[in-house]
Amino acid sequence: MIICIIAGGSGTRLWPLSISEYPKHLLLLNNDKKSLLQQTFDRSILLTKNIYVVSELSHIEHVKKQLPELPEDHFIVEPARRGTANCIIAALNKISDKNDVNEPVSFIHADHSIRDTKGFVHTLKIANNLSGREKRIVLVGIEPSYPAIGFGYIKKGKLLSEEPYVYNVNSFKEKPNFNLAKKYISSGEYLWNSGYFVASINVFIEAMKNYSKELYRNYEELNKANKGEYQSIYLGFESDAIDYALIEKVPNLLVIPASFDWMDLGSYSDLHKAADSDEKHNYVFGNAELEEVENAYIRNETEIPLAVIGLNNIVVISNNSGILITRKDISQKVGEVSKRINNK
Repeated sequence: MIICIIAGGSGTRLWPLSISEYPKHLLLLNNDKKSLLQQTFDRSILLTKNIYVVSELSHIEHVKKQLPELPEDHFIVEPARRGTANCIIAALNKISDKNDVNEPVSFIHADHSIRDTKGFVHTLKIANNLSGREKRIVLVGIEPSYPAIGFGYIKKGKLLSEEPYVYNVNSFKEKPNFNLAKKYISSGEYLWNSGYFVASINVFIEAMKNYSKELYRNYEELNKANKGEYQSIYLGFESDAIDYALIEKVPNLLVIPASFDWMDLGSYSDLHKAADSDEKHNYVFGNAELEEVENAYIRNETEIPLAVIGLNNIVVISNNSGILITRKDISQKVGEVSKRINNK
């Protein structure tokens, strides 16, 4: 088994904790002793020692520092962000040099919160074996626990197997409105799209040949490039997401429901759900005093005292990168605001 951890990200959705040069997968969050990246690596090492990490030039040195046990040639460096589609082909290009092209590769993300390590290992083993046997791309879906409007959904198709449960993929649904998400949940026919998928290098190449000519051309260009050409070729690629560029175009996908808990941590609301809060549902870190506050995520990373009085459903972050104050239920807007700040 081969695992490739995608450790990119622009550091916008959890600003100012997360910034472009130090995205959220590098952070110690919620009193954790290890970063999300290190936790992902620790789960992966239970499955295989053949692990690769693909990351972007701006923070690759931080990634390497956090994973000193990983060999130097198992770090794959993007010269700049060009979307997950090009990130994947850069990884396939590097992995194919030293591995059997028929060996399944599991692509997973470094910035997800997963507590059930045994369930993660069990699910990835199933996906790996299934992909190798069926010669198809296998997705890992998450049983939805609430009508989320921030995730993509996978509609389950015909049942292929009951032990374990394996479905053909019927279709993909992009981020729905709340009422539509409620219908998805009540139908029992949908899974959240975790962004985890498994297939051999040969299966990926064949899929690109048949369903994504542009992505296949990019892959071939990287294969033919010498060391001096690689960066300029990669920088010439158009940014694209792997879901749009390839996955959603492939007609014979399989999906298995994950047997582990999963949280994307795509907003401060998500981060608060993953935190250990007190009896008033407050999470507090650093030098902060609260009075009549409920349902709040408070983090002060400075020496300046912070006081919050008479508020609820809020996020307050203070560190050397900035100060954020927002209602927690609209904290998904942080990403757009942080982009405006960066542009200034």
